[in-house]
Amino acid sequence: MKILLLSVTAGYGHYATAKALADLFEQKGAEVEIVDVYEYISKMIQQALAKGYLLSSKYTPELYRLFYDKTSQTKEKLNKMNIVKLVNTLGAFRFESFVENFEPDAIVCTHVLAAHLVSQMKQRGMVTAPSIGIATDYCIHPYWEDVLYMDGLVIASELITQSAVKRGIPEQRLLPFGIPVHPKFNQHIQKTEARRQLGLDAERPVLLVMSGSMGYGDCAETVQHITNAGVDFQILAVCGNNKKAYQHLQNFLDDYTGVCSIRVMGFVDNVDVLMSAADCIITKPGGLTVTEAIAKGLPMILANPIPGQEERNVEFLLNNGMAMLVTKTFPLDEVLYYLLNNPVRVQTMQDTIRALGHPDASERLVEYVMDLVRKRQRAVFSLSRVKNGTIDET
Repeated sequence: MKILLLSVTAGYGHYATAKALADLFEQKGAEVEIVDVYEYISKMIQQALAKGYLLSSKYTPELYRLFYDKTSQTKEKLNKMNIVKLVNTLGAFRFESFVENFEPDAIVCTHVLAAHLVSQMKQRGMVTAPSIGIATDYCIHPYWEDVLYMDGLVIASELITQSAVKRGIPEQRLLPFGIPVHPKFNQHIQKTEARRQLGLDAERPVLLVMSGSMGYGDCAETVQHITNAGVDFQILAVCGNNKKAYQHLQNFLDDYTGVCSIRVMGFVDNVDVLMSAADCIITKPGGLTVTEAIAKGLPMILANPIPGQEERNVEFLLNNGMAMLVTKTFPLDEVLYYLLNNPVRVQTMQDTIRALGHPDASERLVEYVMDLVRKRQRAVFSLSRVKNGTIDET
């Protein structure tokens, strides 16, 4: 069985989702290929898209928010898909040769633009394999309603169904499996064991701080606000590939003489263990990170949302009682004070996370896709037998 996973480079989450699914498909014996569709079609377009997303959302957030809001309006008069349609129409003919050579039994798209390309190819008969899209945020990103020919759309929660239907997506195409994350986040690790593995004190509270992969937020400023709370926290600060944030935090530590113990990390591959050890995570509300936290049952404090989809993630998480939000008028030290002195609120957050989370999303999606392929193969085999029988009889 061959599975083609398609993404677009615009933040780390889309690729991470594809990689998590690839690992699971391979464990079940499938042959898997992950492709950035625009890198294959045109590296110039791929780089322009990646850099344009970073620059617009980070340095001109109000303009990005305006663009996102306008394209989210179901009655928007402007044809927001003109540029995407043009690029994908031209790119479809180039990408068709790759699809023909790989011969996938199923296609899974972890970015809406990749899904739009596949949808156009299906419309033209260039692709016949079952195709599934994945919305990697707790909202329906603009353009998903224009993806007309995919066989299904995975959404983060059943609670998003109404919003999707209002945007014109047929309910029968919706798959409320949850956002897929690596299966290791579905494996329970006792807090004491996780802290032992990390060399942490089992009794002192642990806060996990994670900055975005694209350089958003100021990890050093976040840690400084934590130390202002005056509590003996063990702080795990993960900067990822953000070298600037890492250096800022190291500079802060050079002068810090408070009671907190602070461990600074760059890119790590044991986030599941860090989350298991923590009492709370402080993070920007990227779809993948918050889903990993939900899978681990970890209360969340959200900060520095990117305009657009991450602000929608905040709305979903806050309105469902799964997180708290840092603002200019509600700073981090006050949020921590609330949580430290309101155990009922913490318990409610944990209960809601357990009730609404889908930690088995990856497993459900992989089984669903493989079952689609099996059904299709049986149908083709049965049709072949009927045709052969008809030929034999004549």
